[in-house]
Amino acid sequence: MRVLVVSQYFWPEAFRVNEIVSELRARGHEVTVLTGRPNYPGGQVFDDYAADPAAFAEYHGAEVIRLPLRPRGKGSIRLLLNYWSFVFWGCLLGPWRLRGRRFDAIFCFETSPITSALPAVLLRRIKRAPLLLWVLDLWPDTLSAVGMVRSPRMLDWVGGLVAFIYKRCDLILGQSRSFFAPIERWSRAPEKTRYFPQWAEEAFDRDLAEVETATELAPHRGAFKVMFAGNIGDAQDFPAILAAAETMRERRDVHWLVVGDGRAAEWVRDEIARRQLGDTVFMLGRHPLERMPSFFKGADALLVSLKAEPIFAMTIPGKVSAYLSAGKPLLAMLDGEGAKVVEEAGAGLTCPASDSAALAHQVSLLASMSELERLAMGLKARAYCRSQFHRDTLIGQLEQWLQEASQGFRKQR
Repeated sequence: MRVLVVSQYFWPEAFRVNEIVSELRARGHEVTVLTGRPNYPGGQVFDDYAADPAAFAEYHGAEVIRLPLRPRGKGSIRLLLNYWSFVFWGCLLGPWRLRGRRFDAIFCFETSPITSALPAVLLRRIKRAPLLLWVLDLWPDTLSAVGMVRSPRMLDWVGGLVAFIYKRCDLILGQSRSFFAPIERWSRAPEKTRYFPQWAEEAFDRDLAEVETATELAPHRGAFKVMFAGNIGDAQDFPAILAAAETMRERRDVHWLVVGDGRAAEWVRDEIARRQLGDTVFMLGRHPLERMPSFFKGADALLVSLKAEPIFAMTIPGKVSAYLSAGKPLLAMLDGEGAKVVEEAGAGLTCPASDSAALAHQVSLLASMSELERLAMGLKARAYCRSQFHRDTLIGQLEQWLQEASQGFRKQR
């Protein structure tokens, strides 16, 4: 099959779409990627790419076509310009860069923003190929939940845009079964919706017994280490995390470690100083995905959180599968689907979203358990990940959907 992948985010940025491309290539398919210049999450174009763009024009044998995307930078205005620059250049330059090429199917990776799917919609029409959209972030619901858009009129306009995109997709893949109802509200076509969860990235396949603990964790030896890893944004509810840490400020034996970066990172740094939490809360910065197992190995618990919003109760955070794969106990300050996964797996302790007091209680409870009890949770976590979020099985299912969509599209024509 000849597959076109459209994604605003792509390698060397760390997203699961990278593995979809490499796996499809390994299975013998011809893959072309239409994407932008790498700048997530820091907001500036990656130095290695800026120094030698040609070195990033191929990925596991797939051709990578880069659009002149405006970097995210800092602030809402620059973020908005980043979103729309991908739409503009994707619709203007995308068809030109892909002129003369035929594709059997188009796959669009849609985390925020939903507008990133517009070039794929246009290319579906030009290339006369079916479009599969993987929805990882529900719009307009997310915009309202994080307070980015408050105007009902504007939210209705975004909803109309979402309906326009969904109705022009041949299959819509939801990362959670709870996504089905919101998707179908805009698509009006429940027969097009499929369940396609996120898996643990390839970097987490390694047995932690074979991994050296990150040297950055040496100063925290002897403490009970609660680790948050990933994007530091509004949705992750750091006010509640810091409030829990503040409740436990006298527990100098409990260290809260934040590994990652994001739009809220500077605010978190300032709050740690303002609340005088420098003895128990530590920001360790952003590190390559390949190094994350070395951080996970040194953690005693892995923390995942989302704000108490209905939209987030429908979401299974991407880091959940990575945490489960690591075989460490989870602390989940979540509602809905994400908490259900941790509870079903017996992989850790949960508490309601945004409940800082309950999180502090669960941290204390987990810290008081024996190493054997925590080890049992970790083993259950890894077993559940293998049974429910197996990468080869899931990408095999995607491959089948791509083939079926291509055959169905040809029959219709």
